Amino acid sequence: MTRIIAYLCIVLTSTLYAQDDETIKVKAAVDTFFEGFHKGDTILMKSVMMDKILLQTTYTNKEGKNVLVTEEPSKLINAIANRTSDQKWDERLLDYKIQIDGIMANVWTPYEFWFNDAFSHCGVNCFQLFNDNGQWKIIYLIDTRRKQDCNQP
Repeated sequence: MTRIIAYLCIVLTSTLYAQDDETIKVKAAVDTFFEGFHKGDTILMKSVMMDKILLQTTYTNKEGKNVLVTEEPSKLINAIANRTSDQKWDERLLDYKIQIDGIMANVWTPYEFWFNDAFSHCGVNCFQLFNDNGQWKIIYLIDTRRKQDCNQP
């Protein structure tokens, strides 16, 4: 009986550590995306993006209408690649909520966006990732954008 209990403890502990390890890898993929974003390194960004990534943003316009916009990935990549040196884009992730089920992961990251050290807007990013044979890749990114209710200092 003691052996069975010890075996179960080892199996459960191994499962928990494996989950933590995958959580670290998922977070690293999101961090790599933003490292490339901040440095203007589109090759680094693409290293954690699937080729057919879906990009969307949602916001409420000045008339109070909710808007959903789907962007071509090339538009984001070109904006990053062609950003002039006098522009500083600083997306500050405030938290990570990571959920994993096998080969799929979801990452929820509230953020503040600062342009040239001035607050621009806030919102949340929602990343969907796929484990592409050992490497976590972003397959979908949607974000919200607002200028109010950001709880910024």
